Amino acid sequence: MSDLIRSWLRNERHERLYEKAANIAEEARSHLEETDLEAKFSHQTLKVIKQEGYPSLSLPLRLGGEGISLYEFLFLQEKIAEGDGSVALSIGWHVGVLMELSEDRNWSKDHFMELARQVIENQAVVNRAATEPATGSPTRGGIPETKAVKQADHYILNGRKTFTSMADHLDYYIVSAYVEDLKDIGWFIIDRHQPGVKVEKTWDTLGMRGTASDDLVLENVELNVDHLVEVKSKGKPSPKGWLLHIPACYLGIAVAARNDAITFAKNFQPNSLDTPISDVSHIQDKIGEMEWKLMQAHSFMYSTARKWDEEPEQREHMGPELAAVKLAVTNAAVEVVDLAMRIAGGRGLSKDQPFEKYYRDVRAGLHNPPMDDAVLRMLAGKALNE
Repeated sequence: MSDLIRSWLRNERHERLYEKAANIAEEARSHLEETDLEAKFSHQTLKVIKQEGYPSLSLPLRLGGEGISLYEFLFLQEKIAEGDGSVALSIGWHVGVLMELSEDRNWSKDHFMELARQVIENQAVVNRAATEPATGSPTRGGIPETKAVKQADHYILNGRKTFTSMADHLDYYIVSAYVEDLKDIGWFIIDRHQPGVKVEKTWDTLGMRGTASDDLVLENVELNVDHLVEVKSKGKPSPKGWLLHIPACYLGIAVAARNDAITFAKNFQPNSLDTPISDVSHIQDKIGEMEWKLMQAHSFMYSTARKWDEEPEQREHMGPELAAVKLAVTNAAVEVVDLAMRIAGGRGLSKDQPFEKYYRDVRAGLHNPPMDDAVLRMLAGKALNE
């Protein structure tokens, strides 16, 4: 079976990095049944992720990382998602957050260097915890109900965060809270072992079950003032190229579905036919449709990533383009998986086949930010204001 993702590699460095992702994908695939059934993240997969040095890849070379580009980040994430989309999305948040902190430098040098040291030396894993039951996605602008109250030289935090991917496996949480004395939203870095921090097993969804995105609960968590690492900026938010790890993840799921659909078509021969169903015209039509959708999605996503990497002066204007990639690629991924299901027919609904999991997982992409309606309004506004 041809490797669609490998076709986007351009040099020996890419090949070396790709092998790390391929090893993680292989490990993740071996735990699919367990993680999907129990809605948990595999300890063994995380062990391999750390053995491959994946958590430190987006840190600068001068600190001991690989300083991966956006283009490299995306093909790595896509390959891991081919093994298990849940693993790719989960670790993608960590790598993306470190990429953002490295590039935007919105933390003090001391705060960033301490986190970077933990990642380099221990392959520590971190994620932002921002979503809450009442606010929904933070991209919609809701004010956190998690509160940080200052008492003398420390803060007391109370609140609950939902959709905290890999919640029980993270070494650090970067938690958003309304900081009462500042009358603003701030971000606190919290060690997982801090008293008052606990994870409640609440994750029971249709798809992407293996992200184990359980609730993070904070009960009178006492933090030094120094743990306030970031305060919400007042200006217009800058485009975040690293968020393309989201469409890359769902594109990887679609590629896996495409590969399995072709294998199924080549090998399934009902007794009503003299050849496998791969020779049937309507099956070939569906395979052809999968191919051109994937070609379009890959071309749009990777050309945009190259523009981000090679034309940094254009980044501040790329918000609509990045959002359009997410909309186009995730919707194309949904369509490709649907076509794979149609090729497999009723057998695709069986737990004995991989297609029903692809079908459940890929739909989660429609609910990751930015949402389709927000993207369409952004694009309409850009056109109307030209």
